[in-house]
Amino acid sequence: MSFTRTLAGMVLAGLLATGCTTGPFSQFSFVRSAGLPYLEEGIRQYEEGNYRVAARRLQFALEEGLPRAERVSAHKYLAFVACVSGQKLACREEFAIAFELDPAFELDPAEAGHPIWGPVYKSVKASRR
Repeated sequence: MSFTRTLAGMVLAGLLATGCTTGPFSQFSFVRSAGLPYLEEGIRQYEEGNYRVAARRLQFALEEGLPRAERVSAHKYLAFVACVSGQKLACREEFAIAFELDPAFELDPAEAGHPIWGPVYKSVKASRR
């Protein structure tokens, strides 16, 4: 095997091992992030109405590490939890972080029309223009 082919194989193996966390392939993840199980559990707890547990799991997910798209999702759900808990400032801050991570961040129409967090989301979105 030639040196060039060996080197190319080593580079590819390195990219796969690191999950391509930087560079042009950073949006692709070949390695499951440590925070993903916590994110999944946090969303499940949120959907079951266990907001305190959901917030803890979402924070664990962020601390353990998530790809950018999943970090956006974690902050979206943290915003929802904050809003339903009457913490409007924390809600605004979580939406602002989501927008910092993804300037094109959007809620789906049902989420954006929610009477509690919809107005907060729209206000944060409008302030970014």
